[in-house]
Amino acid sequence: EDGAVVVAGNERVLAARLSDGRHFWDQDRKRTLESRVPDLDKVVFHARLGTLGEKVERVERLAGHLAQFIPGCDGDLARRAARLAKADLTSEMVGEFPELQGVMGGYYARADGEDPAVAAATGEHYAPQGPSDACPTAPVSVAVALADKIDTLAGFFAIDEKPTGSRDPYALRRAALGVIRLILENGLRLRLRPLFVQSAGDQIVHGGFETLKHTDLEAAVGPACDGLLAFFADRLKVHLREQGVRHDLVDAVFALGDDDLVRVLARVEALQGFVASEDGANLLAAYKRAANIVRIEEKKDGLSYDGSWQSDIIGQDEERALIDALSVVNAHAMPLLDNENYAGAMEALAKLRQPVDAFFDHVTVNADDPALRSNRLRLLSAIRATLDQVADFARIEG
Repeated sequence: EDGAVVVAGNERVLAARLSDGRHFWDQDRKRTLESRVPDLDKVVFHARLGTLGEKVERVERLAGHLAQFIPGCDGDLARRAARLAKADLTSEMVGEFPELQGVMGGYYARADGEDPAVAAATGEHYAPQGPSDACPTAPVSVAVALADKIDTLAGFFAIDEKPTGSRDPYALRRAALGVIRLILENGLRLRLRPLFVQSAGDQIVHGGFETLKHTDLEAAVGPACDGLLAFFADRLKVHLREQGVRHDLVDAVFALGDDDLVRVLARVEALQGFVASEDGANLLAAYKRAANIVRIEEKKDGLSYDGSWQSDIIGQDEERALIDALSVVNAHAMPLLDNENYAGAMEALAKLRQPVDAFFDHVTVNADDPALRSNRLRLLSAIRATLDQVADFARIEG
Protein backbone atom coordinates (compact mmCIF):
# COMPACT_ATOMS: atom_id res chain seq x y z
CA GLU A 1 0.00 0.00 0.00
CA ASP A 2 2.70 2.48 1.12
CA GLY A 3 4.91 1.37 -1.78
CA ALA A 4 2.22 2.29 -4.27
CA VAL A 5 1.94 5.78 -2.75
CA VAL A 6 5.73 6.27 -2.99
CA VAL A 7 5.80 5.04 -6.60
CA ALA A 8 2.89 7.32 -7.52
CA GLY A 9 4.64 10.26 -5.84
CA ASN A 10 7.90 9.55 -7.65
CA GLU A 11 6.07 9.18 -10.94
CA ARG A 12 4.43 12.55 -10.45
CA VAL A 13 7.77 14.29 -9.68
CA LEU A 14 9.54 12.51 -12.52
CA ALA A 15 6.78 13.28 -15.02
CA ALA A 16 6.99 16.94 -14.06
CA ARG A 17 10.80 16.96 -14.50
CA LEU A 18 10.58 15.19 -17.84
CA SER A 19 7.91 17.62 -18.95
CA ASP A 20 10.23 20.51 -17.91
CA GLY A 21 13.04 18.86 -19.85
CA ARG A 22 10.89 18.56 -22.95
CA HIS A 23 9.89 22.21 -22.61
CA PHE A 24 13.54 23.37 -22.23
CA TRP A 25 14.57 21.25 -25.21
CA ASP A 26 11.86 22.79 -27.38
CA GLN A 27 12.76 26.32 -26.22
CA ASP A 28 16.51 25.80 -26.67
CA ARG A 29 16.06 24.29 -30.12
CA LYS A 30 14.53 27.56 -31.38
CA ARG A 31 18.12 28.83 -31.61
CA THR A 32 21.26 27.23 -32.98
CA LEU A 33 24.20 26.60 -30.71
CA GLU A 34 26.23 28.94 -32.93
CA SER A 35 23.82 31.82 -32.23
CA ARG A 36 24.44 31.44 -28.49
CA VAL A 37 28.20 31.99 -28.69
CA PRO A 38 27.97 35.83 -28.45
CA ASP A 39 25.92 35.46 -25.22
CA LEU A 40 29.07 34.08 -23.56
CA ASP A 41 30.56 37.60 -23.68
CA LYS A 42 28.12 38.50 -20.90
CA VAL A 43 29.24 35.64 -18.61
CA VAL A 44 32.30 36.24 -16.42
CA PHE A 45 34.69 33.27 -16.31
CA HIS A 46 36.86 34.88 -13.61
CA ALA A 47 37.28 38.54 -12.68
CA ARG A 48 40.92 38.59 -13.78
CA LEU A 49 40.65 36.12 -16.67
CA GLY A 50 37.83 37.78 -18.55
CA THR A 51 34.55 36.43 -19.87
CA LEU A 52 33.62 32.97 -21.10
CA GLY A 53 33.51 34.53 -24.57
CA GLU A 54 37.19 35.45 -24.26
CA LYS A 55 38.02 32.00 -22.90
CA VAL A 56 36.29 30.38 -25.89
CA GLU A 57 38.37 32.48 -28.31
CA ARG A 58 41.58 31.41 -26.55
CA VAL A 59 40.55 27.74 -26.48
CA GLU A 60 39.72 27.99 -30.19
CA ARG A 61 43.24 29.24 -30.98
CA LEU A 62 44.88 26.64 -28.74
CA ALA A 63 42.80 23.72 -30.08
CA GLY A 64 43.76 24.72 -33.63
CA HIS A 65 47.43 24.79 -32.59
CA LEU A 66 47.20 21.43 -30.76
CA ALA A 67 45.71 19.73 -33.84
CA GLN A 68 49.21 19.34 -35.33
CA PHE A 69 50.25 17.11 -32.40
CA ILE A 70 47.18 14.86 -32.57
CA PRO A 71 47.24 12.27 -35.37
CA GLY A 72 44.19 12.57 -37.61
CA CYS A 73 42.99 15.85 -36.09
CA ASP A 74 41.48 18.42 -38.47
CA GLY A 75 42.42 21.89 -37.19
CA ASP A 76 39.29 23.56 -38.61
CA LEU A 77 37.01 21.04 -36.91
CA ALA A 78 38.94 21.45 -33.63
CA ARG A 79 38.48 25.24 -33.81
CA ARG A 80 34.79 24.84 -34.67
CA ALA A 81 34.19 22.46 -31.75
CA ALA A 82 36.06 24.77 -29.36
CA ARG A 83 33.88 27.67 -30.54
CA LEU A 84 30.67 25.77 -29.73
CA ALA A 85 31.87 23.88 -26.63
CA LYS A 86 30.62 26.33 -24.00
CA ALA A 87 27.52 27.63 -25.82
CA ASP A 88 25.14 25.26 -24.01
CA LEU A 89 25.91 27.12 -20.76
CA THR A 90 23.44 29.79 -21.92
CA SER A 91 20.69 27.24 -22.67
CA GLU A 92 17.62 26.86 -20.45
CA MET A 93 18.27 23.12 -20.09
CA VAL A 94 21.74 23.60 -18.58
CA GLY A 95 20.41 26.52 -16.53
CA GLU A 96 17.99 24.10 -14.89
CA PHE A 97 20.21 20.97 -14.95
CA PRO A 98 23.83 22.22 -14.63
CA GLU A 99 25.21 18.66 -14.56
CA LEU A 100 24.17 18.36 -18.24
CA GLN A 101 26.73 20.96 -19.39
CA GLY A 102 28.63 19.63 -22.39
CA VAL A 103 26.23 16.72 -22.79
CA MET A 104 23.48 19.04 -24.04
CA GLY A 105 25.93 20.91 -26.24
CA GLY A 106 26.67 17.61 -27.95
CA TYR A 107 22.97 16.93 -28.55
CA TYR A 108 22.26 20.47 -29.76
CA ALA A 109 25.27 20.43 -32.10
CA ARG A 110 24.05 17.15 -33.58
CA ALA A 111 20.54 18.54 -33.98
CA ASP A 112 22.01 21.64 -35.71
CA GLY A 113 23.68 19.36 -38.27
CA GLU A 114 27.24 20.08 -37.13
CA ASP A 115 29.98 17.64 -38.16
CA PRO A 116 29.70 14.49 -35.97
CA ALA A 117 33.30 15.01 -34.74
CA VAL A 118 32.40 18.55 -33.66
CA ALA A 119 29.25 17.39 -31.85
CA ALA A 120 31.18 14.60 -30.09
CA ALA A 121 33.95 17.00 -29.03
CA THR A 122 31.40 19.49 -27.68
CA GLY A 123 29.85 16.72 -25.59
CA GLU A 124 33.18 15.34 -24.33
CA HIS A 125 35.30 18.42 -23.72
CA TYR A 126 34.97 18.37 -19.90
CA ALA A 127 36.27 14.76 -19.77
CA PRO A 128 38.03 13.09 -18.13
CA GLN A 129 36.70 14.52 -14.88
CA GLY A 130 38.32 11.97 -12.59
CA PRO A 131 40.60 8.93 -12.49
CA SER A 132 37.79 6.50 -13.38
CA ASP A 133 36.08 8.72 -15.99
CA ALA A 134 36.42 7.64 -19.64
CA CYS A 135 39.11 9.60 -21.48
CA PRO A 136 38.31 11.00 -24.96
CA THR A 137 40.16 9.34 -27.84
CA ALA A 138 38.56 10.92 -30.94
CA PRO A 139 41.16 13.41 -32.30
CA VAL A 140 38.92 16.51 -32.32
CA SER A 141 37.57 15.68 -28.86
CA VAL A 142 41.14 15.30 -27.52
CA ALA A 143 42.17 18.69 -28.98
CA VAL A 144 39.28 20.60 -27.37
CA ALA A 145 39.43 18.75 -24.02
CA LEU A 146 43.19 19.46 -23.81
CA ALA A 147 42.91 23.09 -24.91
CA ASP A 148 40.15 23.88 -22.41
CA LYS A 149 42.10 22.40 -19.48
CA ILE A 150 45.46 23.92 -20.45
CA ASP A 151 43.83 27.35 -20.85
CA THR A 152 42.32 27.10 -17.36
CA LEU A 153 45.58 25.90 -15.75
CA ALA A 154 47.81 28.45 -17.48
CA GLY A 155 45.39 31.28 -16.64
CA PHE A 156 45.06 30.53 -12.94
CA PHE A 157 48.79 29.96 -12.51
CA ALA A 158 49.51 33.22 -14.38
CA ILE A 159 47.38 35.17 -11.85
CA ASP A 160 48.90 33.15 -8.99
CA GLU A 161 45.67 31.36 -8.02
CA LYS A 162 47.29 28.00 -7.28
CA PRO A 163 45.73 25.22 -5.21
CA THR A 164 46.88 25.11 -1.58
CA GLY A 165 46.88 22.16 0.84
CA SER A 166 43.25 21.16 0.83
CA ARG A 167 41.84 24.09 -1.13
CA ASP A 168 41.43 23.77 -4.88
CA PRO A 169 38.38 25.90 -5.71
CA TYR A 170 38.97 25.84 -9.47
CA ALA A 171 39.59 22.06 -9.61
CA LEU A 172 43.08 22.56 -11.04
CA ARG A 173 44.34 19.20 -9.75
CA ARG A 174 41.55 17.49 -11.65
CA ALA A 175 42.33 19.54 -14.77
CA ALA A 176 46.03 18.59 -14.60
CA LEU A 177 45.21 14.90 -14.17
CA GLY A 178 42.88 15.25 -17.17
CA VAL A 179 45.73 16.67 -19.28
CA ILE A 180 48.09 13.89 -18.13
CA ARG A 181 45.56 11.18 -19.01
CA LEU A 182 44.66 12.74 -22.38
CA ILE A 183 48.37 12.84 -23.32
CA LEU A 184 49.43 9.43 -21.98
CA GLU A 185 46.35 7.43 -23.00
CA ASN A 186 46.50 8.85 -26.52
CA GLY A 187 50.31 8.64 -26.77
CA LEU A 188 50.60 12.31 -27.78
CA ARG A 189 54.09 13.64 -28.43
CA LEU A 190 54.18 17.23 -27.28
CA ARG A 191 56.18 19.48 -25.00
CA LEU A 192 54.11 20.93 -22.16
CA ARG A 193 56.03 24.06 -21.24
CA PRO A 194 55.86 25.79 -24.65
CA LEU A 195 52.09 25.18 -24.61
CA PHE A 196 51.84 26.74 -21.15
CA VAL A 197 53.86 29.77 -22.29
CA GLN A 198 51.70 30.16 -25.39
CA SER A 199 48.47 29.78 -23.44
CA ALA A 200 49.43 32.11 -20.57
CA GLY A 201 50.81 34.57 -23.13
CA ASP A 202 47.50 34.54 -25.00
CA GLN A 203 45.72 35.56 -21.79
CA ILE A 204 48.03 38.58 -21.46
CA VAL A 205 48.05 39.60 -25.12
CA HIS A 206 44.26 39.52 -25.38
CA GLY A 207 43.82 41.47 -22.18
CA GLY A 208 42.34 38.73 -20.02
CA PHE A 209 44.14 40.27 -17.04
CA GLU A 210 46.24 43.39 -16.49
CA THR A 211 48.06 43.88 -19.78
CA LEU A 212 51.78 43.63 -19.24
CA LYS A 213 54.02 45.94 -21.22
CA HIS A 214 56.28 43.01 -22.02
CA THR A 215 57.49 42.27 -25.48
CA ASP A 216 59.22 39.23 -24.05
CA LEU A 217 56.63 36.56 -23.36
CA GLU A 218 59.09 34.32 -21.52
CA ALA A 219 59.94 37.06 -19.01
CA ALA A 220 56.24 37.74 -18.44
CA VAL A 221 54.96 34.21 -17.92
CA GLY A 222 58.07 32.02 -17.53
CA PRO A 223 58.03 31.78 -13.71
CA ALA A 224 54.30 30.94 -13.65
CA CYS A 225 54.84 28.25 -16.30
CA ASP A 226 57.72 26.74 -14.30
CA GLY A 227 55.39 26.59 -11.32
CA LEU A 228 52.75 24.90 -13.43
CA LEU A 229 55.27 22.35 -14.70
CA ALA A 230 56.30 21.51 -11.11
CA PHE A 231 52.59 21.12 -10.29
CA PHE A 232 52.32 18.65 -13.20
CA ALA A 233 55.31 16.68 -11.93
CA ASP A 234 53.51 16.27 -8.59
CA ARG A 235 50.25 15.24 -10.27
CA LEU A 236 52.15 12.76 -12.43
CA LYS A 237 53.75 11.22 -9.32
CA VAL A 238 50.31 10.75 -7.74
CA HIS A 239 48.90 9.29 -10.98
CA LEU A 240 51.83 6.88 -11.43
CA ARG A 241 52.02 5.91 -7.76
CA GLU A 242 48.63 4.22 -8.19
CA GLN A 243 50.28 2.16 -10.95
CA GLY A 244 53.17 1.19 -8.67
CA VAL A 245 55.76 3.64 -10.01
CA ARG A 246 58.22 5.12 -7.50
CA HIS A 247 57.99 8.90 -7.02
CA ASP A 248 61.79 9.34 -6.74
CA LEU A 249 62.22 7.93 -10.26
CA VAL A 250 59.71 10.46 -11.62
CA ASP A 251 61.72 13.19 -9.84
CA ALA A 252 64.98 11.87 -11.27
CA VAL A 253 63.67 11.98 -14.85
CA PHE A 254 61.79 15.30 -14.52
CA ALA A 255 65.03 16.86 -13.22
CA LEU A 256 66.45 16.51 -16.75
CA GLY A 257 63.98 19.20 -17.84
CA ASP A 258 62.02 16.97 -20.24
CA ASP A 259 58.31 17.75 -20.42
CA ASP A 260 57.23 15.27 -23.10
CA LEU A 261 55.14 13.03 -20.83
CA VAL A 262 55.23 9.99 -23.13
CA ARG A 263 59.03 10.16 -23.14
CA VAL A 264 59.19 10.83 -19.39
CA LEU A 265 57.07 7.76 -18.71
CA ALA A 266 59.14 5.52 -21.02
CA ARG A 267 62.33 6.68 -19.29
CA VAL A 268 60.84 6.17 -15.82
CA GLU A 269 59.69 2.64 -16.67
CA ALA A 270 63.12 1.67 -18.02
CA LEU A 271 64.78 3.24 -14.97
CA GLN A 272 62.49 1.30 -12.62
CA GLY A 273 63.60 -1.97 -14.23
CA PHE A 274 67.24 -0.89 -14.13
CA VAL A 275 67.45 0.07 -10.44
CA ALA A 276 65.64 -3.16 -9.54
CA SER A 277 68.38 -5.21 -11.27
CA GLU A 278 71.58 -6.22 -9.49
CA ASP A 279 73.82 -4.26 -11.87
CA GLY A 280 71.58 -1.21 -11.60
CA ALA A 281 71.41 -1.28 -7.80
CA ASN A 282 75.22 -1.64 -7.57
CA LEU A 283 75.79 1.13 -10.08
CA LEU A 284 73.43 3.41 -8.13
CA ALA A 285 75.47 2.73 -4.97
CA ALA A 286 78.70 3.43 -6.88
CA TYR A 287 77.23 6.64 -8.30
CA LYS A 288 76.37 7.88 -4.82
CA ARG A 289 79.86 6.98 -3.59
CA ALA A 290 81.55 8.72 -6.53
CA ALA A 291 79.36 11.82 -6.26
CA ASN A 292 79.97 11.99 -2.53
CA ILE A 293 83.76 11.82 -2.83
CA VAL A 294 83.81 14.43 -5.62
CA ARG A 295 81.53 16.76 -3.62
CA ILE A 296 83.66 16.52 -0.48
CA GLU A 297 86.99 17.01 -2.31
CA GLU A 298 85.66 19.87 -4.46
CA LYS A 299 84.52 21.66 -1.32
CA LYS A 300 87.89 21.07 0.35
CA ASP A 301 89.89 22.19 -2.69
CA GLY A 302 87.53 25.01 -3.71
CA LEU A 303 87.49 23.92 -7.36
CA SER A 304 85.51 21.76 -9.77
CA TYR A 305 86.64 18.38 -11.10
CA ASP A 306 84.27 18.44 -14.06
CA GLY A 307 86.11 18.23 -17.35
CA SER A 308 88.24 15.69 -19.10
CA TRP A 309 90.91 13.58 -17.50
CA GLN A 310 94.47 13.33 -18.86
CA SER A 311 95.19 9.95 -20.38
CA ASP A 312 98.95 10.21 -19.78
CA ILE A 313 98.49 10.30 -15.96
CA ILE A 314 97.18 6.80 -15.48
CA GLY A 315 98.69 4.87 -12.59
CA GLN A 316 96.77 1.56 -12.65
CA ASP A 317 95.10 -0.89 -15.01
CA GLU A 318 91.75 -0.37 -13.25
CA GLU A 319 91.83 3.31 -14.21
CA ARG A 320 92.53 2.44 -17.83
CA ALA A 321 89.68 -0.12 -17.83
CA LEU A 322 87.27 2.46 -16.40
CA ILE A 323 88.27 5.07 -18.99
CA ASP A 324 87.74 2.52 -21.78
CA ALA A 325 84.37 1.49 -20.33
CA LEU A 326 83.21 5.11 -20.03
CA SER A 327 84.05 5.88 -23.65
CA VAL A 328 82.33 2.68 -24.86
CA VAL A 329 79.22 3.38 -22.80
CA ASN A 330 79.03 7.00 -23.93
CA ALA A 331 79.40 5.92 -27.54
CA HIS A 332 76.67 3.27 -27.20
CA ALA A 333 74.21 4.60 -24.65
CA MET A 334 73.85 8.18 -25.87
CA PRO A 335 72.61 7.35 -29.41
CA LEU A 336 70.16 4.89 -27.82
CA LEU A 337 68.89 7.66 -25.52
CA ASP A 338 68.47 9.95 -28.52
CA ASN A 339 66.41 7.24 -30.23
CA GLU A 340 64.33 6.79 -27.07
CA ASN A 341 65.52 3.21 -26.66
CA TYR A 342 65.74 3.54 -22.89
CA ALA A 343 65.90 -0.17 -22.11
CA GLY A 344 68.86 -0.46 -24.51
CA ALA A 345 70.57 2.55 -22.94
CA MET A 346 70.20 1.03 -19.46
CA GLU A 347 71.67 -2.24 -20.75
CA ALA A 348 74.69 -0.32 -22.05
CA LEU A 349 75.06 1.46 -18.68
CA ALA A 350 75.06 -1.86 -16.84
CA LYS A 351 78.44 -2.57 -18.50
CA LEU A 352 79.94 0.11 -16.27
CA ARG A 353 79.24 -1.84 -13.12
CA GLN A 354 82.26 -4.17 -13.20
CA PRO A 355 84.96 -1.59 -14.09
CA VAL A 356 83.51 0.89 -11.56
CA ASP A 357 83.52 -1.78 -8.82
CA ALA A 358 87.09 -2.76 -9.70
CA PHE A 359 88.19 0.90 -9.61
CA PHE A 360 86.78 1.39 -6.11
CA ASP A 361 88.27 -1.91 -4.92
CA HIS A 362 91.82 -1.29 -6.13
CA VAL A 363 92.43 2.44 -6.68
CA THR A 364 93.09 5.00 -3.96
CA VAL A 365 91.41 8.20 -5.15
CA ASN A 366 93.17 10.49 -2.69
CA ALA A 367 96.65 9.55 -3.88
CA ASP A 368 99.74 11.36 -2.55
CA ASP A 369 100.62 12.50 -6.09
CA PRO A 370 98.41 15.61 -6.69
CA ALA A 371 98.26 15.00 -10.47
CA LEU A 372 97.06 11.41 -9.97
CA ARG A 373 94.56 12.52 -7.34
CA SER A 374 92.94 15.24 -9.48
CA ASN A 375 92.84 12.89 -12.49
CA ARG A 376 91.05 10.24 -10.42
CA LEU A 377 88.55 12.80 -9.13
CA ARG A 378 87.87 13.78 -12.74
CA LEU A 379 87.19 10.12 -13.51
CA LEU A 380 84.66 9.93 -10.66
CA SER A 381 83.09 13.12 -11.96
CA ALA A 382 82.82 11.47 -15.40
CA ILE A 383 80.92 8.50 -13.90
CA ARG A 384 78.46 10.96 -12.40
CA ALA A 385 78.12 12.94 -15.66
CA THR A 386 77.54 9.79 -17.73
CA LEU A 387 74.76 8.50 -15.49
CA ASP A 388 73.18 11.95 -15.14
CA GLN A 389 72.40 11.95 -18.86
CA VAL A 390 69.94 9.13 -18.21
CA ALA A 391 68.35 10.61 -15.07
CA ASP A 392 69.39 12.62 -12.04
CA PHE A 393 70.66 9.62 -10.04
CA ALA A 394 71.17 11.83 -6.96
CA ARG A 395 67.37 11.93 -6.58
CA ILE A 396 66.99 8.16 -6.59
CA GLU A 397 66.61 6.60 -3.17
CA GLY A 398 68.56 3.48 -2.26
